[in-house]
Amino acid sequence: MTLDPNNNGLTDFDRQAWWQQQHHLNGDRLVAGVDEVGRGALFGPVVAAAVLLPITAIGNLRTLGVKDSKQISQNQRESLAEHLATLTAYHISFADVPTIDQRNIRQASLLAMGRSVAGLPTVPTHLLVDGRDQIPGLKIPQTSVIQGDTHSALIGAASILAKVWRDRLIIRLASRFPGYDLANNKGYGTAKHRQGLRELGKTPLHRTLFCRKILA
Repeated sequence: MTLDPNNNGLTDFDRQAWWQQQHHLNGDRLVAGVDEVGRGALFGPVVAAAVLLPITAIGNLRTLGVKDSKQISQNQRESLAEHLATLTAYHISFADVPTIDQRNIRQASLLAMGRSVAGLPTVPTHLLVDGRDQIPGLKIPQTSVIQGDTHSALIGAASILAKVWRDRLIIRLASRFPGYDLANNKGYGTAKHRQGLRELGKTPLHRTLFCRKILA
């Protein structure tokens, strides 16, 4: 099942009632929100996080200021990630560059999402997955939520944890691969990054298919 909040105007609390009605979930049942970051980057892995909470606690995330990780500053993300790490159960995983090159970014993203769910300490009753796709190979009921990181606080929490983890990784890698401005662009295709690729070529952590047109 795919839920498009743009078409039905559901709020977070509306969705909680909808999940309970549709799936007959009690308020103490655990739901996981799943999201990935780095899908459009030229460099580095795609990273996914799964965040686990009881249904009744999901609304509290908005009080903390949780929203789509792209809509808040780096400092806000860092602060929220510290809070979320203490308030939720979560797991972060990734798919590396060879996997992205071999499988394509869509399949690699779903693989990273599945790994993040598999790493949770408790099996969720239900999954809320950002985007149109569902994670293959799982027996857990799933709802895919278009623009889920904006419309679901639980998916938003996953996006924040995944982005902070990935950003920190890319910053550490930036010192190994100077000339691409990675510490600032986090692996995405900015003008400085593209210039570095044309001048220096790609590193082993650059995605071959993503960089092909730049290096042609």
